[in-house]
Amino acid sequence: MTNIYEEVRIALHGIWIRRWIALGIAWGVCMLGWLVVAMVPNSYESKARIFVQIDDVLADQIGIGGDRKRDIERVRQTLTSTVNLEKVIRATRLGDKVTTDKQMQSAVGSLSKHVTVVSQQDNLFEITGVASGGGNNDGVNAKLSQDIVQKMIDIFREENLAGGRGEMTDTLAFMDQQLSDRKKLLDAAELKRTEFESRNADMIPGSGSLTTRLEAARGEMRDIDSNLLAAQSALASINGQLSGTPQSIAIPGVQGGAKGALAQAQSDLGSMRARGLTDSHPDVIAAKAQVANLQRSANAEGPGGGTPNPAYSSLISIKADREASLVALQSRKASLQAEVARLSAQQYGEPAIAAEASRIGRDYDVLKEQYDKLLRDREALRLRGQVETERDAVKFEVIDPPTLPTGPAAPDRPLLLMLVLIVGIGAGCGGAFALGQLKSAYSTTGQLERATGLPVLGSVSEAITHATRAARMRQLKWFAGGFAGLFVVLFVLLGVEMLKRGMVA
Repeated sequence: MTNIYEEVRIALHGIWIRRWIALGIAWGVCMLGWLVVAMVPNSYESKARIFVQIDDVLADQIGIGGDRKRDIERVRQTLTSTVNLEKVIRATRLGDKVTTDKQMQSAVGSLSKHVTVVSQQDNLFEITGVASGGGNNDGVNAKLSQDIVQKMIDIFREENLAGGRGEMTDTLAFMDQQLSDRKKLLDAAELKRTEFESRNADMIPGSGSLTTRLEAARGEMRDIDSNLLAAQSALASINGQLSGTPQSIAIPGVQGGAKGALAQAQSDLGSMRARGLTDSHPDVIAAKAQVANLQRSANAEGPGGGTPNPAYSSLISIKADREASLVALQSRKASLQAEVARLSAQQYGEPAIAAEASRIGRDYDVLKEQYDKLLRDREALRLRGQVETERDAVKFEVIDPPTLPTGPAAPDRPLLLMLVLIVGIGAGCGGAFALGQLKSAYSTTGQLERATGLPVLGSVSEAITHATRAARMRQLKWFAGGFAGLFVVLFVLLGVEMLKRGMVA
C-alpha cells in the first residue's frame, strides 16, 4: 500500500513539474473539441399521435372487421414508401432545391432515415419527424420538422378515408367486369357440355351411362367371386362330412331291414315247399318273386344291414342344394363376364369421346368454381362498402398535434462541451505524465535506490530564496489563471448555447 501511495505521489509530482505542458495540451484539445461540437448541426424532432377507431359492432357482426385492420396496417407500413416521401418533400421546404430525379432520390433516402411511424397500441400511432441543418437555420429547421409530421398526418388521412372509398368503387367495378366475362365463358361451356351429352348419352359418365354400367357389372362380378368361393368351401365341407357318415345304422340283436324281410320270405317259401306245393303253384311263384325283390334290396343295403341313417339323408339333401347354388353362381359369373367384355369393347372402341367428355366437364367445373368465388367476393366487398359509407367504421382523430420543438433533440451540446473539457484536462495530465516517464530523473531517493540497486546515503534539499519563491508564486497565479480560463470559455459557450435555444423557442 505504501509503494502505491508513493507511486501516486511521484506521478503527481511529475505532472506538476510539467504543468505548463499539461495546460497547453488541455487548451489545444479543448479548443479543437469545442470547435468540432460547434460544427455538429442541431436536429429538431417533432412528434404527433393519432388515434384510429376501427372497432364497429356492425362490421364485426357481418365478419368484415378484420379487413379494416389489415388496411390500416398496410397504410402504416407503406406510409414511408417512396411515393409518400416524395409528397412530403414536394409539400415542404425540402423540395425547394430539388430539381432532378437524382436529387429527389437522394432527398427521399435522407428523409426515410428521419421519419418513423410506430404503432404504440392497436389503435394508437406515433409519427416522428426529424429536421437538421447547420448555420443559423435552427428556427427554420424546428418548423420544418413540424411540417414534415403534419404532412404525414395528411397522407394518413387521405389514404385511410378519402382514398378508401374511391378504391372500393374501382374494385367493385373491376369485379363486376370480371364477373360478366366469366359468366359469358360459363354459359358457353355449359352449352357445349349439354350438346355433347345429348349426342353421346351412353358414353357420358353419369346415371345409366356406359361407364356406370361397366362399374356396376364389375362390382357385381366381384361379389359373385366371393360367393363362389364361399359356396365351393361349403360344398367341400359337406363332401367331407358325407365321406365320414354311414348310409345305414346297424342295431345289434335286432334283425330288420331288407335282409330281415328276405330271411322271413325264404322261410315262408321253405314252408310252402314242405307242404308239397310245387313251383308252379301261384303262392310259390309269388313267394319266389318276393324273395328275388328282397334279395336285390338286401344287396343294396350292404353287408352289415341295419336301418337307413337320417343324418346321411339330410347331408345328401344339403349337398344337392349347395351344388344347385354353385351351378347358379357359375352361370351368373359367366353371364357377367360376357357383359363386362361387351361393355369394355364398347368403351375402348370410342376413347376419344370419353376423353372429350372428361375435358369438357373439367373446364366447366373450373369456370364454375371461379365464377362462384368471384360472386362471393363481390358481394362481400359490396356489403363492406355499404357499411363503411353508412356507419363510417374508421374514425380518425389527432390526439397530440405535431409539436414545435423548443430546443434541439440532438446533439446534447451542453453535455458535449463539458465532456470536451474533461477530456482536455485528462489529455493534458496524460501528456505530462508520459513525458515524465521518458525522463531519466528520479523524484525520490527510494525511486533512485530501486532503480540502481545501490543504497542511497543521503539527499540535498533545495534551497529557495525569497526572489525564487516570489517568481514561483507569480507562475502559480498565471497557471491558475490559464486553468480557470478553460472553465470561463466553457461557461461562455454554455451561455451562447442557452441564448440560441431561447431564440428558437
